[in-house]
Amino acid sequence: MGDVVTTEVDGHVLVIGVDRADKRNAWNMAVIEEVSAAYQRLADDDELRVGVLHGHGDHFSAGLDLAEVGPHVAEHGPGALGGGGVDPFGVFGEPVDKPVVLAVQGIAFTLSIELALAADIVVAADDVRFRQLEIGRGILPFGGATMRAPRQLGWGNAMRWLLTAEEFGAAEAHRIGLVQEVVAPGEQLDRATALAHLVARQAPLGVRGTLANARVARADGDAAAADHLRGLLAEVLASEDAAEGVASFLERREARFTGR
Repeated sequence: MGDVVTTEVDGHVLVIGVDRADKRNAWNMAVIEEVSAAYQRLADDDELRVGVLHGHGDHFSAGLDLAEVGPHVAEHGPGALGGGGVDPFGVFGEPVDKPVVLAVQGIAFTLSIELALAADIVVAADDVRFRQLEIGRGILPFGGATMRAPRQLGWGNAMRWLLTAEEFGAAEAHRIGLVQEVVAPGEQLDRATALAHLVARQAPLGVRGTLANARVARADGDAAAADHLRGLLAEVLASEDAAEGVASFLERREARFTGR
């Protein structure tokens, strides 16, 4: 789609790849804007049901290209990380309303952890090297780690890695719940894409509704999620996909969902 980000439509899955391998996939403003545009495409296209985000080459990302992004953020504020479309970090704007599966390998520093926290499923190669090292550079994380890590990983697990800036690997990332599956190096993208296709075969309204309701529960609590669920459930039960789900069950065949 651009000079530093690739996109490939694979059925109902949009595969998004950061392609600055010579810079260890450090995110400059072009990467931020192009990934944001790809997420916008995922949100807008009804034929696209799931996104996969990965990095080309040996490493997922060394983090922000601070020489370029730092002055830009200093001038325009951290909201610049949201890009011009859907915010891939889901911090400075609404997150994409469809699932995202992340595939990580090699170096996965700073924003890599924040993208993992913002994703819905994370597959890591067992050579992955995570590190949230901003405090060692005189700043602090500002892509969502301070908000999401304590909630999603547990306070102690989050503080252990946020406050020490030490590196940790796939086994620890799996233990604390940052990643959901660990595979051999080179297999992470295939596995992430396979999981994305599995999600894409499900009823799109059910998938998006599940994601939306879970996010309400996480942000606002169970009572708010219960209120949200009442209206959501009525809408989904009245859909063509709900009727197709019942029909496929009775006819003992795989459902053919359309998202209507």
